[in-house]
Amino acid sequence: MPGWELLGKEEKESVCDIFDKSNGVLYRYGLDALRQNIFRVKDFEQKIAEKVGSKYSLFVSSGTAALKLGLIALGVKPGDEVITQSFTFIATVEAILEVGAKPVIAEVDKTLNMDPKDLEKKITDKTKVIIPVHMAGVPASMDEIIKVAEKHNIPVFEDSAQALGAMYKGKPLGTLGKAGIYSLDIGKVITTGEGGVLVTDDGSLYKKALEYSDHGHECNPSVPRGEDTRSSWGFNYKVTELQGAVGLAQLKKLDYVLEKQRTNKQKLKDMIKDIDNIELRENPDEEGDAGDTLIFFVESKEKAKSFAESLKENGFGTKNLPDAIDWHYAGTWTHIFNVYPEYEGKNLEEIWKQSTDLLRRAIAIPIMVNMDDTQIEDWAKAIKEASDKIR
Repeated sequence: MPGWELLGKEEKESVCDIFDKSNGVLYRYGLDALRQNIFRVKDFEQKIAEKVGSKYSLFVSSGTAALKLGLIALGVKPGDEVITQSFTFIATVEAILEVGAKPVIAEVDKTLNMDPKDLEKKITDKTKVIIPVHMAGVPASMDEIIKVAEKHNIPVFEDSAQALGAMYKGKPLGTLGKAGIYSLDIGKVITTGEGGVLVTDDGSLYKKALEYSDHGHECNPSVPRGEDTRSSWGFNYKVTELQGAVGLAQLKKLDYVLEKQRTNKQKLKDMIKDIDNIELRENPDEEGDAGDTLIFFVESKEKAKSFAESLKENGFGTKNLPDAIDWHYAGTWTHIFNVYPEYEGKNLEEIWKQSTDLLRRAIAIPIMVNMDDTQIEDWAKAIKEASDKIR
């Protein structure tokens, strides 16, 4: 995920434009007389909605906030259960906890996304929402997941934090379910430093999320903001015009980012295709993949450790697997799950054995936008050397 790779003069000019044309108004609402009808956050929301083909878009302070707002708008309450997957950034589970619900973990399969077969097993009469996560820009098996969800009349809420612009069978990830989110932090496909976006075609869901993100403001255009109407309480997840300005510049680069990542990933795959002791991660839609990470499996967790050490000796690091697995695998989150009697005192990695086996054998290679052919060749050589060492 490039993020900071492409921050440059376009973003700087977009930010300076706020001071040059709208008197430095940084607040997203109001002050119309000063701002010359310039609303950068609103403009960004409209453009990102158009980009992914969604009716509504809400730009908030983080992807985590977008997850929480989506769950609130979907009516999740204390005592409800929300199913997500074992391999995800910890924020997915934290958002579930934030609304008082219980996170229920489904195994991942060789896509390293939600296993539809295990999803079916985890559904109970308390299941309120299903959150598949498109990890590292690779789409989950959405046809199968949606089929299970529709069978039980449960809404699907896509965590597409790492997958803005990625597709599943021609449709943008984040738009296949009832709602979806994207993250815009420094390491994502595009970035606003921090930020997140909730998208949906459901006007009622959007309205609930919008109001909760702004202390209950209904954003009634017919009255001044100080006299705005309200029907519920909320919190503050607003962003500034600065982030909107950066987002507008970054969004123009999205297609370029995706093209470069996909091209660079394919080049690396072609260079290592003859290595016979690694197995590539399965991908439900190769063409739709965002292309920011190449993941493969080796024979054992011991060999995965040796493989990563060999890469490190040659000056190359892995991405999340294995280096940051503790932040991306529920099997390591005893601080979250030990409050539930069924998990207390137990080895979580033994509970989610299928996920443990796959994730502990996985190697994740970062794909960057600015990689040139020489760098890709160097990566391929390092991967081949590491694979030879573990034979």
